[in-house]
Amino acid sequence: MTMTGDGPGGGSPPGPDGAGGDSLARAEDAELTACRQRMHRDPDEMVSALADADERDIETALRPKRLTEFVGQARVREQLSLILQSALRRGRPPDHLLLAGPPGLGKTTIAMIVAVELGAPMRITSGPAIERSGDLAAILSTLSEGEVIFIDEIHRLARPAEEMLYLAMEDFRVDVVIGKGPGATAIPLEIAPFTLVGATTRAGLLPAPLRDRFGFTAHLDFYAPDELEHIIRRSAGLLGVTLTDEGATELSTRSRGTPRIANRLLRRVRDYAEVRADGVVTRDIARTALEIYEVDSHGLDRLDRGVLEAVVRRFGGGPVGLSTLAVALGEEAETVEVVAEPFLVRCGLLARTPRGRVATAAGWAHLGLTPPPSLAELPTLFD
Repeated sequence: MTMTGDGPGGGSPPGPDGAGGDSLARAEDAELTACRQRMHRDPDEMVSALADADERDIETALRPKRLTEFVGQARVREQLSLILQSALRRGRPPDHLLLAGPPGLGKTTIAMIVAVELGAPMRITSGPAIERSGDLAAILSTLSEGEVIFIDEIHRLARPAEEMLYLAMEDFRVDVVIGKGPGATAIPLEIAPFTLVGATTRAGLLPAPLRDRFGFTAHLDFYAPDELEHIIRRSAGLLGVTLTDEGATELSTRSRGTPRIANRLLRRVRDYAEVRADGVVTRDIARTALEIYEVDSHGLDRLDRGVLEAVVRRFGGGPVGLSTLAVALGEEAETVEVVAEPFLVRCGLLARTPRGRVATAAGWAHLGLTPPPSLAELPTLFD
């Protein structure tokens, strides 16, 4: 996929709400395309930070196009602004950039903004899609000067492609091997200077040689509720949703600090408001709609509460092993560990210990139960 940046002053003319008219049209078209699929969405996916193909189409229409439009991540925005402005003044591509953080926080959006701010075309791919070094060589050899290449989930690159990328990032050169065995010959191939933007949700899995070749690493954090409110209001304007301030606040507190989840909840509450109310998303409408979708006041869904209740009610608060917990829930161990556990631990409702998972005092209290006297109180995000 190749995208051409708008460049300075590019983009659609703003409409009355500050957004381009074509943005509203794209958002509406994407929503119509995904209408059938979303009606059958698994409730457990409501607060998942992962996105399916249909949702990515909608996200594209809602994404900010410039760094000044991007909400949140203030430190990262300032650092990126300095890097990009310096590169533009020097007339050279900026250093390679690595974006690290949980899914749904805006890594792909930032990569697209980098291309737009540089006025450069953009190539998008992912680590799992590059299975052989030849796949990477084919991409790199066709890059134009200054082009931005975005590799999502870069920690999942195949080892041969990863080793080829080392040389390309440092010397803008790749060695194409012709033949096999003792008669094989490596032919050096010069490539145009480019900027690699890598994104990863598992920075610890990146090999040190690859990580060290990035000139700048940005660590994206979860968003504050007021930042999510701003994002929700902006998305509501693009989607044509009438939203009260109280409705935006209610949605932001249940979005788990993740813009992708905030936008998803906004669309689901919008559906409820249009079908069973007057189309206006208020606090009461948001609460009623999210109760139907089994998203509680703190953003926990059915799977999250199932994990917490299993630890507390079936195993006396723990400790309990991951595999035992997964069997008790009838879920895969990976689902429990990747989807539910991170948020429960971050909120201080669950703790991971060498002996297994343990419910904290806050976890007991969240279920309306009295914790054992011996259980020490831990701070939570909800205090």
